[in-house]
Amino acid sequence: MKLWQKETSTNEKIDHFTVGNDRTYDLVLAPYDCIASKAHAHMLGKIGLLLPKEVEKLTQALNTIQESAEQGDFEIEKEFEDMHSKIEFILTEKLGDLGKKIHTARSRNDQVLVAIQLFIKTELTQVKKEVVSLFDLLMDLAERHQNDLLPGYTHMQVAMPSSFGLWFSAYAESLIDDVAFLNTAIELTDQNPLGSAAGFGSSFPIDREMTTKELNFKTLKYNVVAAQMGRGKIEKATATTLGMLSGTLAKLAMDVCMYMGQDFDFIYFPEELTTGSSIMPHKKNPDVFELIRGKCNLLQGLPQQLALLTSNLPSGYHREMQLAKGPIIEAFQEIKACLEMMRFSLSKIQVRKNITADSKYDYLFSVDTLNEWVKQGVPFREAYQKMGKEIATGNYTPKRNLDHSHQGSLGNLQLENIRQKMNSVKN
Repeated sequence: MKLWQKETSTNEKIDHFTVGNDRTYDLVLAPYDCIASKAHAHMLGKIGLLLPKEVEKLTQALNTIQESAEQGDFEIEKEFEDMHSKIEFILTEKLGDLGKKIHTARSRNDQVLVAIQLFIKTELTQVKKEVVSLFDLLMDLAERHQNDLLPGYTHMQVAMPSSFGLWFSAYAESLIDDVAFLNTAIELTDQNPLGSAAGFGSSFPIDREMTTKELNFKTLKYNVVAAQMGRGKIEKATATTLGMLSGTLAKLAMDVCMYMGQDFDFIYFPEELTTGSSIMPHKKNPDVFELIRGKCNLLQGLPQQLALLTSNLPSGYHREMQLAKGPIIEAFQEIKACLEMMRFSLSKIQVRKNITADSKYDYLFSVDTLNEWVKQGVPFREAYQKMGKEIATGNYTPKRNLDHSHQGSLGNLQLENIRQKMNSVKN
């Protein structure tokens, strides 16, 4: 069954090609199509196109379908093109001609738009909660390990003293930027497109303000053409947001993989969080973090994929926009899994103590030593050259008593200010 079905049938190959994987992805979107359909039915009742009893019957039937979809019992068989046609078929089967009235004053174009936006807004909000939970864990770890020193690197060379407190809270503060991107994507998505129909509005006297309030959208996408043009833009904004977050997670996962290696040996995890080798019994591999790194690196390519999909399209609806469904749905599944595993694993991290006491890290403290000379009146460039000679001649003695006190340094992490910054964006 197709909502656009005419007397002639479509070639089977054409049908298979144009439907693609829509049925699979529509199983995820079906609850949101029911939510939007209920709001639409209520609005049709308000403007007199449905009787109150008809609205009540449609609402009850849609509630049943929504519950079935949320529980995973909803199916879209091959004779149905998508969720829209299956839902309308169920309504018609249960309610007769009343079920056929649900499509009054709307098109599949604005149906899918509103379902996708409701889905994306819900998922972005959930991702945001997961990010804040990871932030809280990182901040707790930063506070717990703020005095445990860690070598800092530039160009993969030993550079200057850092600390686990500085490392953990660096990623925590980076997540605040990612929450800001999430907020932007949520705001773009939080505009009701329902009522734009095929992209040019309707001759019915529909009440779009009513559906906006009922669907809990912040505002209305007023211009009906602009509403249709939002298809693709919202997906790209979402992909960019998830890509930014993925970049943070991928970098953190890389650090963890590196720090777990025997050459670094800075951190370790319980054996049940690592995997072994088929021939090397000593191995404790960071597979979880390698997979997080890989999945997040792939997610960073999603904005480019969607940019190519939507390039050079004129205004109005175009069928290739359905190809954005799958990547966005799968991206949310992947990023939520990565966030969950990152938080679960880091909650069990163990930190090595006294790492920088090893003589191989002596040069970490060269800058602090020459800074002491500068404090005593030696010009910096002379102090720098003097330190270089002492290192070259083997006369260098590290100064391990650190005095880093400025805001954001390892001796003054500003954890409370970082928490306040997150509070300002998370609500």
